[in-house]
Amino acid sequence: MGKIVSNFFIALDGVVEAPESWHMSYINDEMMAVIGAAMEANQAFLMGRAGYDGFSEYWQANADEPYASYFNDIPKYVISSTLQDPTWKNTTVVRGDVRAVQEMKDSVDGVIFMTGSAITVRWLLEHGLLDELRLMMHPVAVGSGQKLFEDGPATKLELVRSATFSSGVLDLVYRPAS
Repeated sequence: MGKIVSNFFIALDGVVEAPESWHMSYINDEMMAVIGAAMEANQAFLMGRAGYDGFSEYWQANADEPYASYFNDIPKYVISSTLQDPTWKNTTVVRGDVRAVQEMKDSVDGVIFMTGSAITVRWLLEHGLLDELRLMMHPVAVGSGQKLFEDGPATKLELVRSATFSSGVLDLVYRPAS
């Protein structure tokens, strides 16, 4: 059975949108080692339709970039009711309902990274499908942008691991609280 893990770069004020505009100066060897280990453990990606559209367009058009073969070759699952014929290699469409996502999760042996969508993460948490939430909290308040948690039900999480990088970034791992 698969384990769905979500990863976000997040600012102190909860913003996860457009990390390329505020997170780059915090990248260091410590962060890259954690990201590299996570990539090695990953067996598949899970994303929503908007994430799929952005990632597939970028990685298919930039096949010569570092990590392109990783993203282009790994199995990908897209939660969508509108995507019919995905063009990105190794992509499977999963209906946007709890049963279909659970069946996909059961079919994968290992870690499935959920990427790109705070809305999808909130939905997965609400339906008991997310196993782990990994946050790299940056010491910056961005001020505006989509937040990981916006209006919605309370979500209790349990901190299972933490580390502080020399850049001041906190590496935090949470699981849904029992």
